[in-house]
Amino acid sequence: MTETLESNDLLLEPADNERLANLCGQFDQHLRQVETRLGVEINNRGNAFRVLGDGPAIAAADAVLRDLYAEAGRSRLTPERVHLFLQQAGVEEAAAPPADTEERLPESTLQTRKGMIRPRGPNQTRYVHGLLTNDINFGVGPAGTGKTYLAVACAVQALEEDRVKRLVLTRPAVEAGERLGFLPGDLAQKVDPYLRPLYDALWEMLGFERVGKLIERGVIEIAPLAYMRGRTLNDAFVLLDEAQNTTGEQMKMFLTRIGFGSAAAITGDVTQVDLPRGTESGLRQAVEILRDVEGIGFTFFQSRDVVRHTLVQRIVDAYDRGSPA
Repeated sequence: MTETLESNDLLLEPADNERLANLCGQFDQHLRQVETRLGVEINNRGNAFRVLGDGPAIAAADAVLRDLYAEAGRSRLTPERVHLFLQQAGVEEAAAPPADTEERLPESTLQTRKGMIRPRGPNQTRYVHGLLTNDINFGVGPAGTGKTYLAVACAVQALEEDRVKRLVLTRPAVEAGERLGFLPGDLAQKVDPYLRPLYDALWEMLGFERVGKLIERGVIEIAPLAYMRGRTLNDAFVLLDEAQNTTGEQMKMFLTRIGFGSAAAITGDVTQVDLPRGTESGLRQAVEILRDVEGIGFTFFQSRDVVRHTLVQRIVDAYDRGSPA
């Protein structure tokens, strides 16, 4: 804490010991989560709380505590739920000084047959807005930030609303230390494990049987990137996943497949490239070449956008800092 420390007192009502215990968590672990994320100190006696920190962080903590207390009256809080709540609330940006140059976007919701999907936090909101407004949109960042899941959700919504006639979901068949030739079965069986995350998202949003029928009819196509060469994809939503494992030539090939009435989403993590040593990632190259091209959107995720286990966020940060020599 610094000498310019500010404080704010708040009273959470109605006073309810069980609800307060739910809010604080075992050994106050929920309060410690809020402190860590916002860089504040939280003290309480009963339902009287005092928050110490700088101005924007105090205001963010005040709002978060009130909202969490309301939630604590409805359901049991867990560290995982508190993490997701903080993620959706965009607490780091709320705690930062306001940026006059940044436009605040309305929250976009995505409707699928299995329910409503809402972006969690400002960066996911920007990402979904880009997917819905740009013909080509890049989502770049660490695992667990929702890049692929939200892109599949946008693709499913576009299909359900008849804005596109088919979905084409693809990824390069490259993984760390693996070669297709070592896997048993024919080509379809060899590449299927690499495309499994796309199947999982589709099954969750459309149901197993409907996905199977749409694949049989050719409305949904899930294929390795090599199958895209020489094609023109009209009236389609095209998703390239794990794009960090494309070469520059493959990325250019993919981007030039986009036809009339189509949209493309490209997702990947440039810190997890599995290409042979000395081969430049097509995703990293595309970000540099296309960043100022009109009609192409970019969203760059950070560790704070991770919506998996809180430990994943700390793992990403540790790798970003680099391992000791």
